[in-house]
Amino acid sequence: MDNIANLQAYWWLLIAVLGAALVFLLFVQGGQTMLYGKNSVGDRQMMVNALGRKWELTFTTLVVFGGAFFASFPLFYSTSFGGAYWLWMLILLSFVVQAFSYEFRRKKGNLYGTRFYDILLFANGLFGCVLLGVAVGTFFFGGDFTVTRSNLLDAASPVISRWGPLHGLEAMACWKNVILGVAIFFLARTLGALYFTNTISAGSAFTRRMRAITGGNGLVFVVFFVTFLIVLLLQGGYREVDGHMVAENNIYLHNLLNMWWFTVTLLVGTLMVLYGVFRSALSHNWYGGIWWAGIGVFLVVLTLFCIAGYDGTAYLPSTADAASSLTIANSSSSLFTLRTMTYVSFLLPVVLAYIIYVWAKMNASPITEEEIKSEHHLY
Repeated sequence: MDNIANLQAYWWLLIAVLGAALVFLLFVQGGQTMLYGKNSVGDRQMMVNALGRKWELTFTTLVVFGGAFFASFPLFYSTSFGGAYWLWMLILLSFVVQAFSYEFRRKKGNLYGTRFYDILLFANGLFGCVLLGVAVGTFFFGGDFTVTRSNLLDAASPVISRWGPLHGLEAMACWKNVILGVAIFFLARTLGALYFTNTISAGSAFTRRMRAITGGNGLVFVVFFVTFLIVLLLQGGYREVDGHMVAENNIYLHNLLNMWWFTVTLLVGTLMVLYGVFRSALSHNWYGGIWWAGIGVFLVVLTLFCIAGYDGTAYLPSTADAASSLTIANSSSSLFTLRTMTYVSFLLPVVLAYIIYVWAKMNASPITEEEIKSEHHLY
């Protein structure tokens, strides 16, 4: 507990776990983009109710993800959240409209009708996923910022981090970030279809549509993800050596080779995703794809976060000033803060066990049209 390097590594692992959980839970956003099409009114109501039981988990995980960053790596929080605020505000706005859409969609006195709120849910599913992918892309491909620690002593303007004039919007113009954002969008749709297949009992026609969506979107996701992975492994970056940022070609490929266990988790996770997606798409009576693909997604995203931050790698490279790049060592809280929060973090398994229990109770039986008709609360 007295070794700050170990505590920094521990908290980065927790950040990685929260990030991986968040990407898995984006099946809610993916499902929101599939409400219309060939679905009947009854099918659509079952889909909304299935998602309505889980949407708070995604929102809460996003908030905890930001809170954990604020507590453990405050310089990242002030640099990215405080500097690239247009990007993060757009992400937050997309999730805020999701929250009141579920609240008011079927509320008495609704002047706009359910379709208006369904459009907002679609917007959250599309822009929320793509923009989150763009934001995560900056972990690998960098951002336009500088860090000047001596500014803390400037009484007139004690601002350590300064972002470029577009304040995060430039990240949306980086094609590498966009590739990741599009990959996450199609992944979310694939997971959403797998979730509906597992959760809703609405007849063979609905299930066939979900399996077709799983296969089609899964194939597009694979194309974009493989493209992103190739670009990532060819990407250069910075590594902190003796307090200095040293440029290194193929840094993420080197991290995978140096930390071979992450290569294993990446391969295992990828194979699990492929198995869960394509077996579900091709099978007529298999419903476990969401768990195979979900666990696989968790392992893959966990690996990506770990190779972004471990071994002295700059997890937020600066495209304006290499020396300003952030690592888990130069951006973390104090030893006292990290140690105190570590004791609190030991309660996380209890919270996780509660979430698993509630999830199991809510999904004890598939959602049916008869259940929706007798349900007291409809989203």
